Amino acid sequence: MRVILASGSPRRRELLVAAGLSFEVIPSPAEEIDDAGLGMAGLCEENARLKAAAVSMPGAVVIAADTLVFIDSHPLGKPKDLAEAHGMLRRLSGRTHQVCTGVCVVDADGKLRTFHAVTDVVFRELDDTTISEYLALTSPLDKAGAYGIQDRGELIVEGISGGYDNVMGLPVGLVLEALEGIGLPISRG
Repeated sequence: MRVILASGSPRRRELLVAAGLSFEVIPSPAEEIDDAGLGMAGLCEENARLKAAAVSMPGAVVIAADTLVFIDSHPLGKPKDLAEAHGMLRRLSGRTHQVCTGVCVVDADGKLRTFHAVTDVVFRELDDTTISEYLALTSPLDKAGAYGIQDRGELIVEGISGGYDNVMGLPVGLVLEALEGIGLPISRG
């Protein structure tokens, strides 16, 4: 069965390859919405649904996801420039925030399954020097909250409670369960 990842994220691709899934990549052209009134889970799931719908086609299984960082119930998406990235990291400094990934799986018949995962992330106290060093060593502009835990995360993250893969952008175990639920054979080795 044809499986499509509706994302250009190299992190999501890496996670699914590591899980042993065979798929093709078709980045979704859908525009994400920014409606904090939907709540953390609702916003991430709706963005994932929009992304999946834009790529969905008969006979194919589509996987789409949206990851956002939330602090004080406010979503932090991708920063538009380094100054905004610096401000995001400053806001996260010394605090616990949530990373929510909404996922939408569309089966070959067009039926949608949406779900989400939340991970608590505790940031170290960051001074301006550490923030500038982190920004110089990474590519923060394509990441929600201006950071990737897999990209020098040891500089900024003190600990997590929940799935590391979720913070990277995809709760793989939940995705595999959803795929098994629609009859896609998954080999877990």
